[in-house]
Amino acid sequence: MEAYYEFERPIANLEKKITDLRSMAQQEGMDFGSEITALQQKLEKLIQETYANLSPWQRVQLSRHPQRPYAQDYIDHLIEDFQELHGDRKFRDDAAIIGGLGKFRGRPILLIAQQKGRGTKEKMKRNFGMAKPEGYRKAIRLMEMADRFSLPILTLVDTPGAYPGIDAEERGQSEAIADSIMRMFGLKVPVISVVIGEGGSGGALAVAVANVVLMQEFSTYSVISPESCASILWSDSSMSEQASKVLRLSAPEVLSLGVIDKIIEEPKGGAHRDHALAAKLLGDEIHKQLEKLTKEDLNLDKSRLERFRSMGSKYMISAPV
Repeated sequence: MEAYYEFERPIANLEKKITDLRSMAQQEGMDFGSEITALQQKLEKLIQETYANLSPWQRVQLSRHPQRPYAQDYIDHLIEDFQELHGDRKFRDDAAIIGGLGKFRGRPILLIAQQKGRGTKEKMKRNFGMAKPEGYRKAIRLMEMADRFSLPILTLVDTPGAYPGIDAEERGQSEAIADSIMRMFGLKVPVISVVIGEGGSGGALAVAVANVVLMQEFSTYSVISPESCASILWSDSSMSEQASKVLRLSAPEVLSLGVIDKIIEEPKGGAHRDHALAAKLLGDEIHKQLEKLTKEDLNLDKSRLERFRSMGSKYMISAPV
C-alpha cells in the first residue's frame, strides 16, 4: 500500500488518475495515450517542483518515509554473499544493528548498518532502529575484526537515536557509544559512513566516525530529533516543525557546515519511489570513495582524527583577550 504525506497529496492524485486511465484503456480497449502522456508530463513537473522546495520539516518526514529503503534493502541490492555475524560476546545480539561480511562490487568489506524494520513484528525486533549497548559493542567487535584483516568498513546510518530505556542505561549505554567513537578513531582501514535516513544524535555518530561521511539527498543528520529539541527548548513537542528549522539538519545545511563530505542524489521524488535506482546511485558513490581511499597513500586513522578535529573550525569566533 502506497503511503503519502500531506504535501505529496497532489502527486498521489495525479498518479491515481494515470493508473485509472490505464486501467480503463485496458478494460474498454480505448486509446488514452495522449491523455496519459500529458498527465505524466504534468506529474514529472509537479514532482520536480515539490521536492525542490521542501521545508526542513518535510525533509524530516521524507527521511522517515515508511517506504524509504532501509539498510537491509541496500544490503540486498549492493552486497554479495553477505554473512551476518551476531552478538557482542558479553550480553546478547542486538537486532537494531546488522553487522557482517560480504562483497561490494567484488571487494570484500565489513558492513555495519542500523535497521528499523517494517511491520509491527519486525519493528519490535529491531527496536525501531534504536540500538542498546550490546549493539554498539557488537559493532566495535566487528570493526576491530575488520581492522585485523585489513577490510574496508562501510556503515549505513538510520536511527532516531540510541535507545534511552533504563535497561540500556544500566548496561552502560553512554559508555558503549563513547567507546565506539574512540575505537573508530583508531582504525587503520578505510571507513565510509552513509546517512540513509535519520542520523540521530550519538546513536548515529557511534558508527559514523569515518574518513568519508556521505548523506543521501533527503536524509537528515542532527544532534537531537526535532521532537526532543522542541520538548527541551519550549516544553512543547508540537513545535517540532519550528525545531527542525533551528537544527539545520537537512543534507545541504549539514554539508555547508562541513559535517559531511558529499550529498548522494536520490531518484526524483525520493529514494522511496525507486529502491533499485536509489541503491545504484548509493553504490556508485560508495565505489568512487572507496577506490579513492584505497589508492591514496593515507595515514587513515590520523586523517580521520584531523577531519573531525577541524570540523566547524571556520565557524568559530575567537573570544577577545
